[in-house]
Amino acid sequence: MARLLAASSTKLCSLLLLAITLFLAAMVNQSEAGIFDEIELIWGASRTFFFMDGDSEALALSLDQNQGSCFRSREKYLYVQIDVEIKLIDGDSAGTVCTIYTISEGPWEIHDEIDLEFLGNTTGEPYTLHTNIFANGVGGREQQFRLWFDPTADYHTYSIVWNPKHILILVDGKAIRDFKNNEDQGVGFPTWQAMRTFGSLWSAEDWATQGGRVKTDWTQAPFVSYYRNYNVTWCRPSPGVAWCGDEHKDSTHFDLDQKTLSDLQWVRDNSIIYDYCHDNVRFNATTIPKECTLQ
Repeated sequence: MARLLAASSTKLCSLLLLAITLFLAAMVNQSEAGIFDEIELIWGASRTFFFMDGDSEALALSLDQNQGSCFRSREKYLYVQIDVEIKLIDGDSAGTVCTIYTISEGPWEIHDEIDLEFLGNTTGEPYTLHTNIFANGVGGREQQFRLWFDPTADYHTYSIVWNPKHILILVDGKAIRDFKNNEDQGVGFPTWQAMRTFGSLWSAEDWATQGGRVKTDWTQAPFVSYYRNYNVTWCRPSPGVAWCGDEHKDSTHFDLDQKTLSDLQWVRDNSIIYDYCHDNVRFNATTIPKECTLQ
C-alpha cells in the first residue's frame, strides 16, 4: 500500500510539473535544433566528438577497453516521436553494444523504458537489434531482429513512437514492433512518467555476441558509432483535444494504418529472430505474460 501511495504521489507531482512543458511543446511540432543543442554528454566525453557530416551535425561515440561513452537528451518527453540516424561499428564489433533508448527518472521499481540495443558481431556476421519495453518497473519483453541491410555501411533512421495507445519501433519508417496499451486489461503501459533519450556505446562481451561466447577483440579498438539528425516530434492529438494525454479512450486517432500493419506482418515473416511471447522455455500456458494474449 505504501508503495502504491508513493507511486500515486510521484505520478501527480510529475504530471503537474510537466503541464507547462507540454503546453509549450504543443505549440511547436518538431524540434529544429541540431544534435549539439539537443543532447549532453554524461560519460566518456573524452572519447566523443561532434563534427559536420555533410549538412548535418553528427556525434561520434567511442569505446576502448577502459571506457565507453554516453549522451542524453536535455529535455524530458511525454508522448513523442524520437528519430535519429545511426551508423554502426564496421568490421569486428563483437561484444560491443550501441544503443538508443528512453528511460524515466523515477524510482527504479516503477520506471518506464523503451530500448533499442544493437549487439555487435564478428566480421561477416549480422548485427542483432535487441528491443525491450519496461512499464511500471516490469520488463522482460524482449524481441530481437535481423536487419535487412548492412547497418554499418551508411546511416539508417531508427524511431521510437510513443502515444497513449501504442509504442512503435520503426526502422527507416518501417514498423518492426508494436506494444499496445492494455492497461484496462491489467498490463502496464507508460502513461505518466516523462522520459529522456539516451544513446551509448559500451562493452557487454559477457553476453552481447552469441551469448558471450565471442569476446571483444580489443586490438580493434577504439570502436566508433555515429549519430546524426536527432529530431523530436511531439505527439499531436485530435482537433479540439488539448494534448495527447486527454485523448478519449475510444478515439481512433492513434489506430494503426494499413501500411503499419503490413510492415509489422512483413517483419514477423522475415526479420524477427526472438519473441519472448513464443519462448516455451521461459513460459508455459499459465506463466506467459498477459499482453502476449492481447497483442
